[in-house]
Amino acid sequence: MFIVRPVQTSDIPALETLATATTPGVHTLPRTRKSIEKAVERSLASFARQPEMPTDESYYFVLEADDGSLAGTASISATAGASGNFFAFRNDVLNQVSRDLNISHSVHALTLCSDLTSHSQLSSFYLRNRGNAGDEAALLSRSRLLFAAAAPQRFSDKFFASMSGITDAEGRSPFWEALGRKFFQMDFLEAERLIEGARNRTLIVELMPHYPVYVPLLPAEAQAAMGEVHPEGALPFRILSKEGFAQDEYIDIFDGAPVLRAHKLALRSFSESVECTAAAGNAGADAGICLVATRRDERFRAVLARCSLPAAPGPVALPADAMRRLDIIDGDPILCVTL
Repeated sequence: MFIVRPVQTSDIPALETLATATTPGVHTLPRTRKSIEKAVERSLASFARQPEMPTDESYYFVLEADDGSLAGTASISATAGASGNFFAFRNDVLNQVSRDLNISHSVHALTLCSDLTSHSQLSSFYLRNRGNAGDEAALLSRSRLLFAAAAPQRFSDKFFASMSGITDAEGRSPFWEALGRKFFQMDFLEAERLIEGARNRTLIVELMPHYPVYVPLLPAEAQAAMGEVHPEGALPFRILSKEGFAQDEYIDIFDGAPVLRAHKLALRSFSESVECTAAAGNAGADAGICLVATRRDERFRAVLARCSLPAAPGPVALPADAMRRLDIIDGDPILCVTL
C-alpha cells in the first residue's frame, strides 16, 4: 500500500538518504542537504499560495509506504525556468540548395532555444526500488498530473519532461564530451553539480553556442546518444508515453536526452479522469484498479484503489483502507482515472 502526498519538512532526512542512492549522471533529486531544504521550502510555499495563473510555483511529492518510509519522489513546476528561461536544444532540419550544382539536401542542426519556458515541467522522478517497481510507479508519476487536473489554474496547458540521457558508469556523457565540455571546460558531473540540474542559469546563455551546431560534425558516439534514454529512465519514459507524452524535436542541452511533450488534452489524467464523490463501500464486480486523488491543495493525497468509475460525475464506492489513506469521508470530492 502506497500513498502520494506533498513533501513535509520532516521528510528531509529521508530525502537525504534517497539522494545518496541515485546513479551518477542521473540527476533526478537534489543532492545536498541545502538543496533539499530549499526544494522542500519552495514546495510548502507553493502549496500555500492560491495563484490565479502559473508563475514560479514548484510542487514536490513523495511516495510513502504503509510503514511510513519514503519510497520515491516526483515534482511538477508551474512554469519551467521559474524566474528565468528554460533552455533546450531544438533539433532543426535545414534545407540547403545549390542551383548551380543541382544539389539539394537537408542537414540536422541543434539550435539553443527557450521555447519550453512557458510549459509546466515534470521532474525529480525517483523510485527506491525501480527494478522491482509495480503499479506504485505509475501512481507516483501520474499523481502530479491528477493534481494539475484538479487545480488547472496553477499550471500551463502544455507539459514536458526531460529524460536522463546516456552516461557510463562514471557519469561520462558522450554528448557532453562532444559539445558541452568545449564551452564549459569541465566534466559533465561537475557541470551538473554547478547548476544543480537546472537549465535556466545565465551561464548557459553566456557559455553555450548561440549559433546552430551542425549534427553531422559531432562524433558518431555523440550523435548516437541524441534522443536516447538512460536505462534508469526507461520506466518513467514508458509511464509518460502511456500517459500521452511524445518525443519530438527538443533534446537536453547537457546529455542530449529526449524531451517528452504534450498538451493537457492529450494526457489521460486530464481527458479520462472523472470528478466523483467518495462513498464508503465495496467495489462492484466490474471494478478495476484506479488512481484516486483528493481535490484539495495542501492536503492532496492520491492512492491506488479498486473501484468502478461512473460514466458521469457521481458517487464512487471506495474500500475503507483507501478512504483512510486519503483522509476523506463520505461525500468528499475526488478525482478518479483508470490505471
